[in-house]
Amino acid sequence: MTEVTYYTQDGLDRLKEEVHYLKTTGRQLISKAIAEARDKGDLSENAEYDAAKEAQGLHEAKISKLQATLATARLIDESKLDTSKVLALSIVKIKNLKNGATMSYQLVAESEADLKTGKISVKSPIAQGLLGKSVGDKTEIQVPAGKIEFEILEITR
Repeated sequence: MTEVTYYTQDGLDRLKEEVHYLKTTGRQLISKAIAEARDKGDLSENAEYDAAKEAQGLHEAKISKLQATLATARLIDESKLDTSKVLALSIVKIKNLKNGATMSYQLVAESEADLKTGKISVKSPIAQGLLGKSVGDKTEIQVPAGKIEFEILEITR
């Protein structure tokens, strides 16, 4: 059974654009590379041709994987999200109780995760420790550096 993944409208649009690009422009570029390598002579000893064919296989595998993800993707209506507890797509402001640092994260699908923009995967240790919690709750989360205690300060969408 395949796993359902939840996306924002922006994330779903980017996924569709990537599949479209790979199926059109990406395939054309690989076909061109194979044709150029084929024109160089004997295919049995043509490393460039072998590399281009391998790249084609990897490209098609990526398209297949993204299409499978797209088939199980579900769009979340952010306007109907409950802000009383942490859910997928929630924006959570938390405080590290050890050093007093505060940070804000949005919990998103794995493919949308981007730490630079404050988006973390719902499968990450921090997100797993926050899911289902409410404002004011304290939670101890196991991260690679050890256990850290956080307090949830705010939940928005």
